Amino acid sequence: MITARARRTRLMTGAGALGAVLALSALGGTSVAATGDDAPGSRPAAQSPATQSPPAQPPTQDVSDARIQITPQHGTYGVGVDDPVRVTVADGTLTKVTMTAVATGEQVAGALSADGTSWQATGPLQRATRYQIAAEAQDAEGRAVDSYATITTTSPANDFLGHVSPEDGSTVGVGMPVSVSFPQAIRDKAAVESEFQVSSSSGQQVVGHWFNDYRLDFRPESYWKAGSTVTVRMRAHGEERTVTFKVGRSQVSTVDARTKQMTVQRDGKTITTVPITSGSPEHPTYNGQMVISEKYRQIRMNAATVGLTDKDGKPAYNIAAVPHAMRLTDSGTFIHGNYWGADSVFGSVNTSHGCVGLKDVAGGGDDRQPAAWFFDNSMIGDVVIVKNSSDTSKLAPSNGYSDWNMPWSQWVAGSATR
Repeated sequence: MITARARRTRLMTGAGALGAVLALSALGGTSVAATGDDAPGSRPAAQSPATQSPPAQPPTQDVSDARIQITPQHGTYGVGVDDPVRVTVADGTLTKVTMTAVATGEQVAGALSADGTSWQATGPLQRATRYQIAAEAQDAEGRAVDSYATITTTSPANDFLGHVSPEDGSTVGVGMPVSVSFPQAIRDKAAVESEFQVSSSSGQQVVGHWFNDYRLDFRPESYWKAGSTVTVRMRAHGEERTVTFKVGRSQVSTVDARTKQMTVQRDGKTITTVPITSGSPEHPTYNGQMVISEKYRQIRMNAATVGLTDKDGKPAYNIAAVPHAMRLTDSGTFIHGNYWGADSVFGSVNTSHGCVGLKDVAGGGDDRQPAAWFFDNSMIGDVVIVKNSSDTSKLAPSNGYSDWNMPWSQWVAGSATR
């Protein structure tokens, strides 16, 4: 489920040096490596991605027998534009399937089988495009289940040595690091890292850091300068590829869990303050610097996907359409709209299972609501800082794009070429 995305390791064999990771322009079917200490399952109580406000509880439902499978699986990079995209269900029937380009909202056409047990994309896919597949099904008892997957089609530049984020030609917030994911464990890290050159038009020094054998990130000491251009050059066996992205305006939002307010600063000036509800004392939100990595206008959030179930096995919450949801960590922290909480909650009480909730309406159709405003005025790579939470654990820098929580000296020490 999307609420507990993991970067799962699929290929555990050694990669020798550079030659074993060359020509990764077709990574279909391959997920990337697991992240660090805060991977889903290690701390589900504080990272479940939905808020809950007593006495009005989010809706729950019986567990469905229907089981959905999406192919390629969630997190797959390098999907060919002619590769099949399929959804199947066992012990149930599909009731709705959509495939949407994340950046533009454009839907891909698809065909549902006569018996309702499978769906396949029929429309053309675009290169270097991120798609979300959302599937809903029900079992013989009418109990609903859903599943989500986000996949990215092949890009000759971004998939040259390993998959590079952000995408070539994109515009991102000041907190977005350059993150390279490898489908195989890298043993000779110095050899591979030396094939990357990352520079910024701002002149900031950029250094790489290995979180594990599968992930290499690059960043400067402080956030990218607004308006700068970042260039990633990759070399292998006499060939060179380049990924270039732009850094937009600077937006840094600070959530104060004590005052239950979020201050939004753009280019150093406060533009608004929004009342919020964050993690309850039982499930406090992480303190630290987080970066928006995904945006969804609506998404289901099911507590069972992060291990939160009642004694009878039912999920602690199961909300079909959480509006204006933006991912902050891989382990399940979101900032999102909350339409089930009373107005008195926002700015007054922390009630969530670890996320940050903003006032919203069901369906997210009211642009005047704080959650809608924040969603429309945020981009991938924007920074969200949480402070004064009662949480005492340490947010792992490898949990999502939380790189900025690592001191610069430690970051530099994690380079294999220094």
